[in-house]
Amino acid sequence: MSKPTIAVLDPYHPEALAKLKNNDEVEVLVRPDSSQEMIYERANAVMLRSDSRLTTSEFEKYSQLKYVVKQGVGVDNIDLDAAVKAGVEVYNTPGLNSEAVAELALSLALCLARRVCEVDRAIRDGRTVIRSQTLGRSLSRKVLGIVGMGNIGLAFAKKWFAAMEGTIIAYDPNHKGSSWSDIFGSRMRQVHDLGDLLKEADVVSLHVPLTKATTALISRREFAQMKQDAILLNCARGGVVDEAALLEALDSGKLLGAGLDAMEVEPPTQEVYGSLLSHENVILTPHIGASTVETQARSGVAVAELAVNLVLRNGGGNRVV
Repeated sequence: MSKPTIAVLDPYHPEALAKLKNNDEVEVLVRPDSSQEMIYERANAVMLRSDSRLTTSEFEKYSQLKYVVKQGVGVDNIDLDAAVKAGVEVYNTPGLNSEAVAELALSLALCLARRVCEVDRAIRDGRTVIRSQTLGRSLSRKVLGIVGMGNIGLAFAKKWFAAMEGTIIAYDPNHKGSSWSDIFGSRMRQVHDLGDLLKEADVVSLHVPLTKATTALISRREFAQMKQDAILLNCARGGVVDEAALLEALDSGKLLGAGLDAMEVEPPTQEVYGSLLSHENVILTPHIGASTVETQARSGVAVAELAVNLVLRNGGGNRVV
């Protein structure tokens, strides 16, 4: 009998690929070394990150596909209805990227508040930086509003609590938050209306998946509710923020700044996002929240192990559909 076949559609850490290739019980097809036609014909499972998209037409091309394993929690690049129709099970790996994404969110907040990137660009351009005219803002003991208190939101809350000694307001209709008081005590509270968070938070950080309910979750009405000189962070998914409304909020001076690791068009380019980049108080990164050596090695190996277990009928993993 032929071995079950796992296809790797996106770049994975070498440790993950070694985990696959050293297993004699499976065959491994790595793109672009393997032809796409071969992958369509032979793959029993595919591993992917956020680079590839699996649409209805893509699922129709696979003849033996049974499993899709996505690195990370977001599965908006996979047509889940099409997967169900094709009889394909979809799995993700939540929680493995949490610390790295939370680190980036905290980094963006600090860089915006202290104008780090703005000053760095000025120095590189040969401009004189006058310290008395380049004052930043302190985030110590300020209020962090977290929209989406899953693994990433909780990790960011812990870092804010410890490093900034600040308070936290959480908005997440899917979580009751009963255990949060054990960690944060009176310095954290949950609200059931997004507007209650927006009107108090000095920093608003988004950590929700992209769904029909969260598309344009932050738009003109929400920007109007935010505090003057608040910071907006999106390390979640492009589309959660109405980007036209964001530009208006920046143009009007409503926001102190915006740190964006997730955009509607990725990777962000000067051609598409030149208007946003004209603001010194905007930082764009190309969806690198999970891009640390440690995280990519650990989560890549976890995806590889899950894919192997699935094709060998050992089960396990977090099934989405």
